[in-house]
Amino acid sequence: MKQCYWIWYPGDFELYYAMKQNFSRVERGYGWPAFWKSEGFRNRVVFRRTYVLEEETTFCVISRATGFCMVAEKNQEKNQEKNQDKNKDKKYPFGKTVTCGPGEISISIHAGCIETFPSIYIKGDMICSDSGWMAEDYASAPVSAGYCKYFTQSSQNPALWDYSEKTYQPIRVTDMGNGVLYEFETELTAVLQVTFHDGQCRPLTVFCGESREEALDPEHCYYSWQTDPETGKTPCSALRFAFIPDCTPDELEVCAIHQYVDIPVRAKFHCDDKLLNRIWSVAEHTFRLCSGIFFIDGVKRDKWIWSGDAYQSFFVNQYLMADPDINRRTLLALRGNDPMVTHINTILDYSLFWILGVKAHYDAYADTAFIRQVYPKMCSLMEFCEKQLDENGFLTGRKGDWVFIDWADFDREGPLCAEQMLYLACWEAMAQSAQILGEEAGCFEKRYETLKQNVQDFYWNEQQGAFIDSFVSGRQHVTRHANIFAVIFDIADERQKTAIVDHVLKNPQIPAITTPYFKFYEMDALARMGYLGEVLQQMKDYWGGMLERGAVTFWEEYDPQIPKEEQYDMYGDKFGKSLCHAWSASPIYLLAKYFVGLAVTGPVHGEYELNLYRDAFQYLDCTLPVGKRNVHISWDGNKIAVDDRK
Repeated sequence: MKQCYWIWYPGDFELYYAMKQNFSRVERGYGWPAFWKSEGFRNRVVFRRTYVLEEETTFCVISRATGFCMVAEKNQEKNQEKNQDKNKDKKYPFGKTVTCGPGEISISIHAGCIETFPSIYIKGDMICSDSGWMAEDYASAPVSAGYCKYFTQSSQNPALWDYSEKTYQPIRVTDMGNGVLYEFETELTAVLQVTFHDGQCRPLTVFCGESREEALDPEHCYYSWQTDPETGKTPCSALRFAFIPDCTPDELEVCAIHQYVDIPVRAKFHCDDKLLNRIWSVAEHTFRLCSGIFFIDGVKRDKWIWSGDAYQSFFVNQYLMADPDINRRTLLALRGNDPMVTHINTILDYSLFWILGVKAHYDAYADTAFIRQVYPKMCSLMEFCEKQLDENGFLTGRKGDWVFIDWADFDREGPLCAEQMLYLACWEAMAQSAQILGEEAGCFEKRYETLKQNVQDFYWNEQQGAFIDSFVSGRQHVTRHANIFAVIFDIADERQKTAIVDHVLKNPQIPAITTPYFKFYEMDALARMGYLGEVLQQMKDYWGGMLERGAVTFWEEYDPQIPKEEQYDMYGDKFGKSLCHAWSASPIYLLAKYFVGLAVTGPVHGEYELNLYRDAFQYLDCTLPVGKRNVHISWDGNKIAVDDRK
């Protein structure tokens, strides 16, 4: 029997779960749904497929939707004597066994659902639900049906994700006098199970925190839950510490049930430098916590799907899990449906990062089918952006748009240079995508060349050896961000890149970057320019600095100058800082690509180049994914050994 999947209209699965994800934020007792436009799934879908059968066969359609299966057999001449009505369409209810064939059989399955997206499962020896089915929404042309590798059994419900679970016991239980503090070995996304030793079950208040300080501060703690009076469980939330007031350790038994999506980690890293090993290990744990159905920003505060965060996650994923499915789910969830009326996450640059995310996905996995699926939405996104151009062809924000880039003091008067760098890179991505699909790419290439020349003319300051933020104000203000993008996306020529390193990236007078979000890009730019020694030291100082302050996962932001007692504060909120943030896992990408030196050149056949930075290690034992194979690299200080068998 063929492998069967639950199938649906492509993208609806992702939009449904994205809505659940983006509505899951809870802050100090109240829900906080994401503040951008929510994309809905389709309620009415028809699935179609034609078979040519050599013999009679049976199948059964299973669905929780309202609907029916219609079968049309076109072999009436051969079967006229057998069945005079064989040429008529016949309708069957879901759950009924259908007998059909031989000959040409056209099947259409009509499904409608209000609460969730319509989905179907077809069981049969020759007729079953797989990627060969087409789906229609009564508004556009048929498209290939969507499916997910996690939903292959008829007993499953695609609207309910079955998470994997692992139980953790506290490593430390402390009687605080006014209650009990439970500490777990690391941060988790978990349900707390509270059991009374006397066998009774009664509701308790539990305060959960990423830090000890947060759990012990009932007023400012983000998560406080009432345990279920029947099960003794709390909702799932981020925690490392849990404080239960008005009880003693001998009254209760507490454990944490960690819930996660089991995406296998394919990479391994071990070297002679203990700090680098710790940085890799903590980055891996951080990233896995933020990798569920989608890549999310962090596990405590927002838990939302942000395009800028996801873009960086695609690069880490390539070198850690190499799982293309989570990329696809995240990209489909972010983009939503046409027509596009607002920027992704309301942020101008995050729309651009979506285009660049599609390119990053293709570069890692050569996923032509996905490019074909989303190419129309790439085009419509760029058309949406073209409505926001000034007289020089520069992209500007509209009223209500968030022009973000980073938390930094930009000169925001007029079009921001860093946005133009991203916009330029998007035109290059569009040209690449068109070429992959055999479409006309010349119009995209022309837009790229025109905009690139305008960026050079309006933003490059020869005297400062840098790109300025804005030419409108006349202040000639320089920050690192646009210049970093100019290096990463090859917008600057080689002479300009050298000047940028000297006058910007290695210039202490230019305000430093304090977020791991943009540290990713700064380290990437320096590594591309060959400054690996500096990158290695900065990595140890920055991420090692978080470890020195007790981090077990890497934080949303870290400023070494902030006093320790204020280290969890952000956004004017005492515990507003996320202590487990996906964009802080970038050392995995940096170590793998630039220090192990593995660059993927052909993901389809597992082709790669290896250029080990030997000054970083005296010993290295590392495995990294390339396509479907894993490459094992070892270095003993004298000899490199490589094993790339599948």
